[in-house]
This record gives sequence, C-alpha cells and structure tokens, in this order.
Amino acid sequence: MAHWDKKYIVTELKSHIEEAAWTPQFADNEGRRLISLDRDVLPGAFYMETAWFFPGKWPETKGDVGTVKEHGHDFPEAIGYVGTNPDDPYDLGAEIELWIDGQQNIIDRSFIAFIPAGVKHCPLTIRRIDRPVFHFTAGMSQSYQ
Repeated sequence: MAHWDKKYIVTELKSHIEEAAWTPQFADNEGRRLISLDRDVLPGAFYMETAWFFPGKWPETKGDVGTVKEHGHDFPEAIGYVGTNPDDPYDLGAEIELWIDGQQNIIDRSFIAFIPAGVKHCPLTIRRIDRPVFHFTAGMSQSYQ
C-alpha cells in the first residue's frame, strides 16, 4: 500500500493559485495544471508548477488568450516542456515559440529554458501539439511573483 510523508511529498495542485496578468487561459481539454509547490504548500519550498497540454487546434482556437505575455522576475526561472513519444523522448510532439531577451526561439524538441533573473521573456505560444506534452516551471523564489 502506498504511503508518503506530506511534510516532504506533494501530490496535488495548490488549492488557491493567484493568476498573474500574463497567465493564459486554457480549458481542461487543452491544458491542465497538475502539481504545484511553493512556501504556502510546504514551508521553505521554492516555486514550481507542473501541467499537461493536450493536442488541439493550436494556436487558431486560442489566439491571444493562449499566449503567455512578456514579463520578467527578480529570480531565475526554468521553463520546460517534455514530449511523450516513448520511441524518441526528445521529440516534443509539439512546437513552442518562446521569446527570451528579445529573441524568438521555435522549439520542437524536449527542452528546459533557463531565464536569468531580470531577463524579459515571452511571449510564449504553443504553435501546435500532436501528442500530450508535460510542462513545468520552477524558480528560485518561495512564490511566483
């Protein structure tokens, strides 16, 4: 029988998430937050959030509401997308457009982007998804600001 210490193990999404002005909106069949971590979830923890994104008509059906707007933080952040092709886990099965420091990046491989503190990043747009994609963000801050 499974068991874990809730002092160290998180298995759910934070009960209340304050949306940033740059946060996009997704229906449950498009994307779904999965597990989150910050100081409110476990005292002393850094910020991290995970989500799934699913195939659909990207970006035709989302337009501007599906794009993460440009912003920056006073802490470093990692943004990752991981493909689910068991024969080639580096194949993202999607195409993500991510602007970092004014430069456009179009990525179709599993990746982690490192964003130093103070560097403007985004817009971030999901250009297409062929297979489910796992997404995470993490920052060296005790909350997402």
